[in-house]
Amino acid sequence: MKKIMNDPSNVLDEMLKGFTYAYEHLLQRIDGTGVIYRHFVDKGKVALVSGGGSGHEPSHAGFVGQGMLSAAVCGEIFTSPTPDQIFEAIKKADQGAGVLLIVKNYSGDVMNFEMAQELAEMEGIQIKTLIIDDDIAVEDSTYTAGKRGVAGTIFVHKILGAAAATGLSIEEIKKIGDRLVPHIKTIGVAISPATVPEVGKPGFLLGEDEMEYGVGIHGEPGYRREKIKTSNEIAKELVTQLKAACQWEKGQHYAVLVNGLGATPLMEQYIFMNDVQNLLKEEGLIVDFKKVGSFMTSIDMEGISLTLLKLVDDEGNHYLQFPVVTPAWG
Repeated sequence: MKKIMNDPSNVLDEMLKGFTYAYEHLLQRIDGTGVIYRHFVDKGKVALVSGGGSGHEPSHAGFVGQGMLSAAVCGEIFTSPTPDQIFEAIKKADQGAGVLLIVKNYSGDVMNFEMAQELAEMEGIQIKTLIIDDDIAVEDSTYTAGKRGVAGTIFVHKILGAAAATGLSIEEIKKIGDRLVPHIKTIGVAISPATVPEVGKPGFLLGEDEMEYGVGIHGEPGYRREKIKTSNEIAKELVTQLKAACQWEKGQHYAVLVNGLGATPLMEQYIFMNDVQNLLKEEGLIVDFKKVGSFMTSIDMEGISLTLLKLVDDEGNHYLQFPVVTPAWG
């Protein structure tokens, strides 16, 4: 294992110290916790809180700021944050109009955020939860009952963050989220595994000439392993899977997110995006919004994921274009 770090057991604390120092003009940390919250205050507006295990940077703390998340809770690497830390984030984020929790569908996250919600409700805080399950690769996997929540979560942060910024109520924002989530579909591929610092070895093994379709962001198994393919061939596989899941028709409008999984150079991400755009043109889809970059990673995994969001009205595209000020949304 070769990593730029000090003590493997102290990675989270040192990372958060460096992160908050770099972006101290936008956010800060509750001392002794993994809670990152924004300086910007939207009094009387709904607050959004998300989070999960670390190792997925810039998610979720990188999306804390004006127009997106009010706070994020960073657990240990690939480990859900505890209910008490989530509760601290809720209290810090609340501006009097309620708090919406955005939670990826992993058993530990769902359970701990649910417990935190109960604590908040006992304090009289109005609170609702939205579960994200956009990964179409497998139905059940390690950590998960049902589909996993992956990079599509970023679209939820962006759209609902904009909705909150415009002053909608928590009931209205939750309704948008409920309509939005079924239209978000993601699938990924890995060409090399991730290494958790405290473990010191890869979470799974891939041969030098192998790749695996559908691997999760914690290294959970996918649906097929085979010899490495070209970018165009990988794009065809992922688009084919997404077509079956979305059941799209020509002329429909979509948003596209190409997401690097941690160690994938931007050069390769752009090559892949070019292949995707050619395939979507052949399918007759209209792409109103596109984004490329590493947003929901798996430490140092080499690979890529592709997210498609069906835009059923002008609202989604409007909110995607809404201006934000955060560390990670360029």
